[in-house]
Amino acid sequence: MNFLHRVLLKAPSASCSHKLLLRTSARASSKSSQNDPPPARESQSDSASSSTSSSNIDAFLVGRDFLSLKHFGKDEIHQFLWTAKDLKTRIKDNGEVLQPLTGKTAALVFEKDDTASRLNAELGLARLGGQAAYFNASDLHLDGKENWKDSARLLAGAADLIIVGAGKQEVLEEVANESTVPVVTGMSDLLQPLQVLAYFVTLQEYFGYLRGLKIAWIGDGNSVLNSLLYGCARLGIDLNTATPVGYEPDTDVMLDAMKISGQTGASFLIGNDPLQAVYRADAIIADSWTKPGADDENIKKRIKDFAGFGVNRKMMKEAGGEWVFLHSLPRRPHEVTDDIYYGQESLVWRAAENRLWITMAVMLHLFQPYSPTTPKPKYVRG
Repeated sequence: MNFLHRVLLKAPSASCSHKLLLRTSARASSKSSQNDPPPARESQSDSASSSTSSSNIDAFLVGRDFLSLKHFGKDEIHQFLWTAKDLKTRIKDNGEVLQPLTGKTAALVFEKDDTASRLNAELGLARLGGQAAYFNASDLHLDGKENWKDSARLLAGAADLIIVGAGKQEVLEEVANESTVPVVTGMSDLLQPLQVLAYFVTLQEYFGYLRGLKIAWIGDGNSVLNSLLYGCARLGIDLNTATPVGYEPDTDVMLDAMKISGQTGASFLIGNDPLQAVYRADAIIADSWTKPGADDENIKKRIKDFAGFGVNRKMMKEAGGEWVFLHSLPRRPHEVTDDIYYGQESLVWRAAENRLWITMAVMLHLFQPYSPTTPKPKYVRG
């Protein structure tokens, strides 16, 4: 939609209200057979989960699907982030052996290989005492003999949680509708919420807060950016984006994020000018310009279309006084220069590690209530 290319998205009136669909009950106790119909989703206001008292948030998360940050309120997202920091402190820094998920299992199903998602889910669940089994599309005969609907019911009868990486977000929705256990978005063409939460953990560690930051996205309007729009809208974080014309984020996601921002005060600048996007930004995020499996012609076309969007020192002169850089990986030199990617401003590898801890935190909360023992981090500036 051209009218969104270069316009400051003003937040709607804080008095506006709207509805979302979300599963709120713990399904493990409500369904015992894979042949049972999926539990119904309940409708409630976007702000309802944010208003849940902090003492009840950990219990309220149990049994939920983790498909999109749109489905979680501010306090719930903060709980995920706090638990990630708590697990990192207790297990990595303090050397605790913490295995609350002993006996729990997860099925990892990916249409295409995704190293980060597999590594973090398998190793993360193992650190917490559980076990994960990995399946590709061929393993489950999803290349023609079987379908997602039947596979979802089969997996739900064998595992306690399902993590799915699929080419289409509709597949995630179908699996969630058929499953009687929680379903997590590993990745899809539309969303990558775990990656965005890893960014938030990393930025909070570095700056000491989240709301009050200005984030700039430079590159493709892909699934990570879509999830970043939802995450920033939920937490009230300002976001500027610059994508080439024709590569903007999903229109429906943008409109949803605008509505949510009316409740949180987040502001968005959606445009096509990298210099405008990075102006006074605190954090600059880039991602791969090409998609996995793209042919040579598609790669050449994208590199041409993205000319001028490579992050470099000249561009960063427009940024804030103390800026940092993040990248979703894998990275190629035309996306960001070596001196930034490997430089002192780079938080790339810290964010890559924090993807592990946030994956662990999400799985833990979907399995059972958990209250962190370390002090709660600050998420609002001031």
